[in-house]
Amino acid sequence: MKSTKKELRQRRHARIISRMSGTKQCPRLVVFKSNANIYAQIIDDDAKKTLVAASDLKSKKGKKQESAKSVGTEIAKKALDAKITKVVFDRNGFKYHGRVKALAEGAREGGLKF
Repeated sequence: MKSTKKELRQRRHARIISRMSGTKQCPRLVVFKSNANIYAQIIDDDAKKTLVAASDLKSKKGKKQESAKSVGTEIAKKALDAKITKVVFDRNGFKYHGRVKALAEGAREGGLKF
């Protein structure tokens, strides 16, 4: 039985998430990308709450990688305002390449540590 790309990504994410979780001191930075947009949120898994979120829905300027990097710097700025400096990076089963990598680099440049 052949699995779809989405099912394989979800299976990879389940393996990843079984070994990591975000706490109040070190929450989880989750990335989701669709064909058109990219989203990032910082989650406290103990309290099951989203602390900070950002996406490129409002600012659609430039190429996809440029907007992903700007989402990374935006989430870092919001996180620092919420006194969050250290996070665990969750790539959500996507390859650490392209837009996911650009978002991570933007977050690092914005001041987040992971």
